[in-house]
Amino acid sequence: MKKLLLLLLLPLTLLGQKQAVVHVNTDAYPSETYWIIMKDSLYGDTIAEVLPGYYTTGNSAFTDTVTIADSIDNVCFLIRDVYGDGMLSPGSYYFSICNDTLVSVPAPTFASGIYYNRSVPTCQPNPPPPPPVPCFPMLVNINLDQFQSETTWDIKDTTGNILFSGGPYINAPDYEPQFISVCVPLGTLNFTIYDSYGDGLNGSLWQGNDGSYFVMQCGDTLVYGTTPNFGDSATYIITSDTCTPPPPVPGCMDQNYLEFNPAATVNDSSCTTLKILGCTDSTMFNYDSTANYIDNIDSCNYTLTLLDHGGNGWVGSRLEIYQDDTSQFIMGYGYSQDYSIQLKSPYVVSAKFFISAQASNTASECGFVLTGPLDDTVLYAAPHSIVPFFTYVGTTNCGNACEEKVVGCMDSLAENYEPTANVDTFCYYVPGCISPAYLEYHTDTSNGVYVDFNVQDSCDVLATFGCLDSTAFNYDSLANVDNGGCLPIVMGCMESLALNYNPLANTPDTCIAYSYGCTDSTQFNYDPLANTDDGSCEPFVYGCTDTMMFNYNPLANADDTCISYIYGCTDPSMFNYQASANTEDFSCFPYIYGCTDSSAINYNSLANTDNNSCIDLVIGCMDQSAYNYDPNVNTVDSNSCLYDAGCYGNPGEPYWLNDPCYAWVIDIDAYCCDNEWDNICQATYNYCEGTWVGPLPKRFNRKLIAITDVLGRPVSTYNKQLLFYIYDDGSVEKKYMK
Repeated sequence: MKKLLLLLLLPLTLLGQKQAVVHVNTDAYPSETYWIIMKDSLYGDTIAEVLPGYYTTGNSAFTDTVTIADSIDNVCFLIRDVYGDGMLSPGSYYFSICNDTLVSVPAPTFASGIYYNRSVPTCQPNPPPPPPVPCFPMLVNINLDQFQSETTWDIKDTTGNILFSGGPYINAPDYEPQFISVCVPLGTLNFTIYDSYGDGLNGSLWQGNDGSYFVMQCGDTLVYGTTPNFGDSATYIITSDTCTPPPPVPGCMDQNYLEFNPAATVNDSSCTTLKILGCTDSTMFNYDSTANYIDNIDSCNYTLTLLDHGGNGWVGSRLEIYQDDTSQFIMGYGYSQDYSIQLKSPYVVSAKFFISAQASNTASECGFVLTGPLDDTVLYAAPHSIVPFFTYVGTTNCGNACEEKVVGCMDSLAENYEPTANVDTFCYYVPGCISPAYLEYHTDTSNGVYVDFNVQDSCDVLATFGCLDSTAFNYDSLANVDNGGCLPIVMGCMESLALNYNPLANTPDTCIAYSYGCTDSTQFNYDPLANTDDGSCEPFVYGCTDTMMFNYNPLANADDTCISYIYGCTDPSMFNYQASANTEDFSCFPYIYGCTDSSAINYNSLANTDNNSCIDLVIGCMDQSAYNYDPNVNTVDSNSCLYDAGCYGNPGEPYWLNDPCYAWVIDIDAYCCDNEWDNICQATYNYCEGTWVGPLPKRFNRKLIAITDVLGRPVSTYNKQLLFYIYDDGSVEKKYMK
């Protein structure tokens, strides 16, 4: 059963749908070809498809119709080949929508598959389809010779359109018959058979067997191609028939009766008088007083029945019937097949049995019988006793036609012998040796070959029979009369155990001993000294034979490119994936995404892959109460914040509380804040900064009033930091407490 999925075969385009047509001309391997129609693109939804095995007949045309919704704007047509060699010549394929051809490939070259993206055309409303054209079965029978790849054929209509075609039969065995059933329309057709080499099916020209071809319909043979040497091609005009049987014609259908009606198709009771064949003319030589029917025609129908003991038909075998240097070719493809043959009478008829190579095992099961109009057996070869290439000879007889009387001597040894005579008369003779035991009986030509049967004459030397040809194998130097049995010298090896043993040889020649081994030069273990294949051939297996290499192949016997081991991470999803590595060393570690900029605020020391998340470090004052507060700062710098103390120095700039020397001076001497900054204020400040070089001006008696850190904050813990000891006279001491 053909496998067809989602394929709607509709005669008309339905409302809201468009009609697409896929036409495929198969090659010699039809089951390998299949196709898919998809929506939009190569990976779209499947609209229709056929699976491998859908096409079952090679070198034939197939057309499938598919409906496509109007809403679909684009389709993808994909055609594929299971074997991977595309469609071979003469394969082709076509894809159309609304009679608009979108893909036309008459000579495919794709390998495993090829796809075509196409826009769906706008369709015009389809007219009503014409009524289906009826077709009628026809059988094409091609009996191949040994050059199968050269043979092709086709059937065309009167306009030259190819309706069916076949061949070349590349993979068919020699002489194998090809039976192709087709369905053709009525009327006149052209059948053409081709041969690419130009010698037809003339296989015997090349020491083989000839082929033949037949076209049959309704039990009639329309083309009887038994002449093999048709050259490049042969064309026949044939007429296809409906095979409608004619109306019945009643009458006597038995030709053995006088009432026989050759036009009758229905037997009735009119057969009453049995024919007695013979000459009814009393003046003729062969007058028969009992005869009531004379057959004056010189030809009549004979029945050939093919016999097959095995029941599988005459596969690869054929029979040829000869008469008057003409032949009728018979291919017996059916069991016990009867053929009607026109033969001349009375004449010699012969038959010769031919077999092909593939029929050699079953040829002995074949047989045949040739029967005359009087049910007399002319030729017979029983199954299991038939002899290939042997000529079977018989004589036809359609009744005793009248023969004129011919008077003459009917003795072939007489001087006046008349070979056409049927009424014997006086004969006369020439004296001579009449004894076959003597040489003169065979060699005396002085008086011709005739002898006097009444007088013994000139018999002297006894006859010695043998081969007189000195070049013959069985030459007899003592013989004086040739016995017609000379045998030619046949040189050859006469040792039955030798390779070149010739059972027909009668003269010894060189013998060659058997030498077993692989005789195929394309194989790995080919032995050029072997002359007899022992079945040990091993094919070349190419690969790396070095066990230390990465691609070492233990099955290889012929060295090919070797690849060294390259260790590394072979996982493409890992951070340290190494494309050149072919061997995993288990060093893979994953991608860790994060900020890899060490200067960024969100720097991740564990990250190995930057994800563009880095935030730049902005250092500054983050205290909104400070004079220099910056909202863009993300990292605090405690030393950068400036606080307004409400006091202004000589430059007119404020003094900041975060400056411990300013803060200290202002704190201990309100004058330095409320009044102008004077030398005492400056000297006190200089002292705090450690720049004082002279005596410290004093407004008060000195006493320790505060201990601060560098930011001016009171401290309670003194170890491991720089401290400022502030006194009431404005002096400051720096101390580092360990």
